[in-house]
Amino acid sequence: MTTFLTENSLFHLIGEIFHPVFELFGLILAGLYAIWPNYGFAITGLTIIIMLALTPVTVKSTKSMLAMQRLQPEMKKLQAKYKGAENREQLNQEMMRLYKENGTSPFGACLPMFLQMPFLIVLYTLIRGLSTTVSRGHEYINAAGVQATCQRVACGAPKYIPTNSQMHRDLVVSQGQMHWWFGMDLSSYPFSNHTTNPFTHIVTTSVSQAVLVIPYLALIAAAIFLQYYQMRQMNNRNPQAAAANPQMQTMQKITPIIFGVIYLRVPAGATIYMVVSSAMRVLTQEVMFRTGMVTPVAAEREIRSTKEDKPPPEPPPKPTKRASTATDGTALAKGTVPPKKSGGGGGGNGGNADDASAPPGPKQHPRSRSKRARKAR
Repeated sequence: MTTFLTENSLFHLIGEIFHPVFELFGLILAGLYAIWPNYGFAITGLTIIIMLALTPVTVKSTKSMLAMQRLQPEMKKLQAKYKGAENREQLNQEMMRLYKENGTSPFGACLPMFLQMPFLIVLYTLIRGLSTTVSRGHEYINAAGVQATCQRVACGAPKYIPTNSQMHRDLVVSQGQMHWWFGMDLSSYPFSNHTTNPFTHIVTTSVSQAVLVIPYLALIAAAIFLQYYQMRQMNNRNPQAAAANPQMQTMQKITPIIFGVIYLRVPAGATIYMVVSSAMRVLTQEVMFRTGMVTPVAAEREIRSTKEDKPPPEPPPKPTKRASTATDGTALAKGTVPPKKSGGGGGGNGGNADDASAPPGPKQHPRSRSKRARKAR
């Protein structure tokens, strides 16, 4: 793979185009190395700077991923409605309309994954440039910053960093090796021979190769774990929606494994970038959730379902007509109630004394009186 990347004209062209980017990152690395002469610290600091610059993109992609989780039930309904190959075009149209109405995109959810690859390639190329060496008889810039001819089997000739920097001097002295903790060389690959000098092939340590590989594998395991944890962190915001999309779950399980294979074929320094960037992304998402910058999907769906399940308001009660006490159908029809007659009133056309002195009979129900009135008519 290394030979392929080196000899392929396409990668050579990409290297020429992005040469200013390599020099910019090299300048930042050299500046951080001057603060603390530690290659791991310099790569970590560069990664933090990159991730801080990408924070707006990380926030937007996190919101997009949550929105995609929120749309999973609606997407399932559309897939069930438009089944078959003959409805595929209509299904795609409905899906795109759903994305547009909710202001999201399936590509936005995958954006963090895609953004990691360009920077991984840039850092891979940068580390390879820092560990460049020349053989005996070739010109190079020595540790004093002066052009000289190499008199050894190999001499360090780092690229992309200022020749008067401390990092340049140390890389020239170490022949391009980036020594770090636990006996690691951040410019070498996990399964390289770590017991001998790569140029003289002289044994440099009594520790076995199997033991020296462990730190490299532990670094790769940390990178894979953080990628899994980042995806789990998102899925925990809405477990139902995550379980409703088995294709996405399968892709989330496979992607870290694919990256794990890539980590075996890149220098350990590039793997440090992936570890730190994944940790930064996990931290950013946690801050977003805790500060309320992004509302949890489960809470949003609970609120929405509560509104949908709320029963409609009851209609106001209809006004009831007052029962008429009239004995005559006309008054009943008009809905009017005549005034009650006075029982003790005297007067010319009034009732006789026997009627006035007679005890009142049982009060009849208005409905029965109105019924008799209709019969009389």
